[in-house]
Amino acid sequence: MRLIKIILTIIIWYGGAMCPLASEIEYILVTNEKSDSVSLIDLTTLELIKEIKVGKRPRGLGLAPDKSEIYIAVSGENKIKVIETDKFQITRAFYSGDDPESFAVHPSGLIFISNEEIAQTSVIDPRSGKIIAKIEVGIEPEGVSISPDGSTIVVTSESSNMAHFISSSNYKITKNVIVGARPRASCFSEDGKFVFVTSEISGEISKIRVSNGSIVNQVALSKDMAKPKDILLGADGRTLFVAGGRANEIYVVDSISMTVENSIPVGRRVWGLALSSSGKLLFTTDGLDHQISVIDTAKRSVIKTIEVGQFPWGVITYKP
Repeated sequence: MRLIKIILTIIIWYGGAMCPLASEIEYILVTNEKSDSVSLIDLTTLELIKEIKVGKRPRGLGLAPDKSEIYIAVSGENKIKVIETDKFQITRAFYSGDDPESFAVHPSGLIFISNEEIAQTSVIDPRSGKIIAKIEVGIEPEGVSISPDGSTIVVTSESSNMAHFISSSNYKITKNVIVGARPRASCFSEDGKFVFVTSEISGEISKIRVSNGSIVNQVALSKDMAKPKDILLGADGRTLFVAGGRANEIYVVDSISMTVENSIPVGRRVWGLALSSSGKLLFTTDGLDHQISVIDTAKRSVIKTIEVGQFPWGVITYKP
């Protein structure tokens, strides 16, 4: 009996050593506007696996709460294309409303998406592919973010210079907050009490109190070329990473004091951002260099660049 246990232990150890656990597998997905494709990258090896053709001008992308599907906003076709994560193939598509761009997936599974050309935010049930609500917002809606508890959706409208706060319970706008010129993206604090909004033309980041819509602080990025686009909160729950656009830098901002701590040089026209599940790596889409940069968030420096398709736009990570 003792011999059998020893043999089983050896088999289990050997199998674990030779075969990577599913929990160790992680992927990076990048939309390429001009290549009409999504790049699939192994996050462990940081090597390109394949390119997936998805349709004309893919931009925003997101993951279903149960991780079974990846959604791609294909702007040139007014569709959301669906990739099944077990095969990494397009399996279906549904109408998204006109000119889909950025979107966010609610914990319920619903998709909140900005339709730039018609000044609208659409709420879509991806299971049926039906639009269940249409919300009139400002001119040229862009970024969409959802609070940690799912109660509040923030949509930024570029030409109206507003951040719209929308209730997820009735799809009504509860607040319109005027921010700096051409707001592009937003993200929430870990406790959901604050939302941070990037403004491209004014080159600043606004910190807004969610409860009353008041702007409690703002920080201007010092470089003239700084045109902030994407923004996300680091794994420490305090550090903000901001894509500087044509400044070709990532700005590291303390979300409490709203001060710029550092900047990290990356490729040209940095746009989208995503973190690994561990928070140790940050990925940026460098549109004019047709690459993504890989940043070590502890060292705050680029450790690798990976060539992808033409004009990469959005990026997410996916861990089965």
